[in-house]
Amino acid sequence: MSQDATEKNTLQRLVYLLLFVLLLGYLLYIGQRFLLPVLTAAISVYILVALVDWLGRLPVLRYSPLWLRHSLVLSGFIATIFGLSHIIISTGQKIVSSSAVYQANLEKMLMQNLSQYEWAHGLDWSMLRVMALDKINIQYLLSSVISGLSSMTGIVVLVAIYAAFLLSERSRFGEKFQLAFNQKDAAYGLRILSDINHKIGQYLAVKTLINLILGLMSWIILYAFGVEHALFWALFIAISNYIPYVGSLVGVLFPVVLSLVQFASLQLSLFLTILLTMAQFFVGNWLEPKMIGRQINLSPFVILVSLSLWSALWGIAGAILAVPLTSVLVIILSAFPSTRGWAILLMDDPTLIEDSLN
Repeated sequence: MSQDATEKNTLQRLVYLLLFVLLLGYLLYIGQRFLLPVLTAAISVYILVALVDWLGRLPVLRYSPLWLRHSLVLSGFIATIFGLSHIIISTGQKIVSSSAVYQANLEKMLMQNLSQYEWAHGLDWSMLRVMALDKINIQYLLSSVISGLSSMTGIVVLVAIYAAFLLSERSRFGEKFQLAFNQKDAAYGLRILSDINHKIGQYLAVKTLINLILGLMSWIILYAFGVEHALFWALFIAISNYIPYVGSLVGVLFPVVLSLVQFASLQLSLFLTILLTMAQFFVGNWLEPKMIGRQINLSPFVILVSLSLWSALWGIAGAILAVPLTSVLVIILSAFPSTRGWAILLMDDPTLIEDSLN
């Protein structure tokens, strides 16, 4: 084959790949209402399975039937997600209803701080209010955040139903897979699925435990400072920590802003910021690397790109699911010789790629 023909075939493959990616992105976007609950339930099952295995190691439940442990974990999962949904919706309504008070506190704080400076004595305060303070709409900002969180609670019923059926059918999936394909393909496919289950399951289970620890630390700090709705903001910090990089920043930002408009004190809010940041630093730089390690071998740049992509497609839920979904993609790509090169490009340390699937 001539060089021109080879270059033409390469160009065609690139064009086909680009068209496929664009079509896939479009399908993911328009299929959000269907795909998001299914994928959320599938990701949740990884955490539930880890809990089932943990219950099986307890002395009391070690010899209990599997269906009993499944029932206990599933009941706890349903109660938890409905409880979280209730906290988010009810507390969000209270926060939005207090927005007028927060707006007044913000204006009072700014006026008091500006009046301390000599250069500010000649200012036209009415003009300052029109130009600056009236532009800061606390109610709009809070409503935007709460509505974003509340929109996630709208899928909890579907997630609970899907998770229940996935968990109940998980034990029979291997048998179905072997019957559906020939012995060699089935064995190879089950090895890939086992690798996905192990890595993603361990990551999500440990990440959830870490986020619970961070949420507890944050709740103690917020409660000690007297921040309103401390439990809600602790849950917000814990959930935000699923989002890589920007999650820790957003998790600290909103409760600090609330404390600022609640107490109208820069010094108190600054001290609160320092303590919450110290908790994030402890979790992100010591606890998380120690507990998770290299379970998710993704390049930091790839994580940022996947975070941008999935959040653009599915909003906050997409940002939370970005790392697990991208990790699944890398594991699948690394399982086949023809696509393994793409997997290596997405990895942080390609020397850690496993040869078990060759």
